[in-house]
Amino acid sequence: MRRIIVTGGAGFIGSALIRFLIRETDCEVLNLDKLTYAGNLESLREIEDSSRYHFVQMDICSPDVADVFEQFQPDSIMHLAAESHVDRSIDEPLAFVKTNVLGTANLLNIATEYWRKSQKDFRFQHISTDEVFGSLGKDGFFSETTPYDPRSPYSASKASSDHMVRAWFHTFGLPTLISNCSNNYGPYHFPEKLIPLIILNALDGKPLPIYGKGDNIRDWLYVDDHARALWLINQKGVPGETYNVGGHNERTNLEVVQTICRILDEEKPKANGSYSEQITFVTDRPGHDRRYAIDSSKLCRELGWKPQEDFDTGIRKTVEWYLNNEWWWRPIRENKYSGDRLGKGR
Repeated sequence: MRRIIVTGGAGFIGSALIRFLIRETDCEVLNLDKLTYAGNLESLREIEDSSRYHFVQMDICSPDVADVFEQFQPDSIMHLAAESHVDRSIDEPLAFVKTNVLGTANLLNIATEYWRKSQKDFRFQHISTDEVFGSLGKDGFFSETTPYDPRSPYSASKASSDHMVRAWFHTFGLPTLISNCSNNYGPYHFPEKLIPLIILNALDGKPLPIYGKGDNIRDWLYVDDHARALWLINQKGVPGETYNVGGHNERTNLEVVQTICRILDEEKPKANGSYSEQITFVTDRPGHDRRYAIDSSKLCRELGWKPQEDFDTGIRKTVEWYLNNEWWWRPIRENKYSGDRLGKGR
C-alpha cells in the first residue's frame, strides 16, 4: 500500500485525483489543503468515510508541512495546490507568487529533507499547466521541449514553480516528475471557469459572456482522464522527466459555449427559444493567449496512456452532472461566486 500526499485535494483536479485513488487503487491518501475559496470538501463526499482517506487543513507555505511528512511517511507527494485562475491573477498577482512559487519551494525543501532521512523510493510529482508555454499560432503543438513564454501572472507563477522543481532535481537529486496539462473540465469544477460558468449562467437565465470574438482556442481534457494520467506518471514516469497531458480536443471558446447550449436545449429546454440567445460578447481580458494545443505523444508512447473521453462525450457528461447536482453548485453560487466577471485589469 503506497501512501500519497495530495496537495490541493479539495480543488477541482485534486478531488478528481483523490476520488480515483480511493476507488481504483489501494493507496492511502492524505489530502493537504488550505481550503481557500475554490477548495470544497463536498467534492470528496463519496470517499470521505474511507479508512484510507485523511485530511489536514494547512497552507503549503507553512513550515508545519514538515510535521505532516514526518507523521504520514508518504511514498509520494502529488502537488496540485495552486492559485489557478488567470482572471484572478490579473486582480491579485502577489497571491499567485506566494502560493505557486514560495509554496512549491517550501514543499520541495521539506520533501528533500524527508527523502534524505527516510531513504524511501520517493517521488515529488508536480502538476502544472500548458499555459507556461505561452500562446500558439494557427499551427503547431506544445511539446515537452517547447520554450517557456508565460503571458499572465498565473502562468508566470506556474512557470517559476516548474523551474524550481527542475532545480531541486538537478541540484539536490530529489526524484521529481512534472506534467503540463491542457484545460481540464468535468464535474465539481469551480464555477468561475468557462464551462461551469456557462452552464450555470444559462440555467440561471444570465448572460453567457464570451471574451472578444470567441475565437481563442483551447485543447480540452476531461478531468478523470487527467487523474488516470497522473497516476500512470507517478507509477511509471522517469524521475527528472516531464510529460504533457492533452485531450486532443481543440475548440474555440464560441464552439464550446454553443455546444453547451445545444445540450441544454435537449436536456432542459427553455419555455421559449434557445440558451444560445443568452450569448454575450464582452471586452477581451488582458494578455489573453490565442491558442493552446498539447502534444501528448510522449505520454502515450512511453507510458501507454490515452484519453477515454473525447470532447463530445465528456462535455455531455459534464452538463448532465451539473443538471443533476445542484446540491453541490448552488451554495457556491449563492455564497462564494455568483458569476460576476473577474480580471478586468488595473
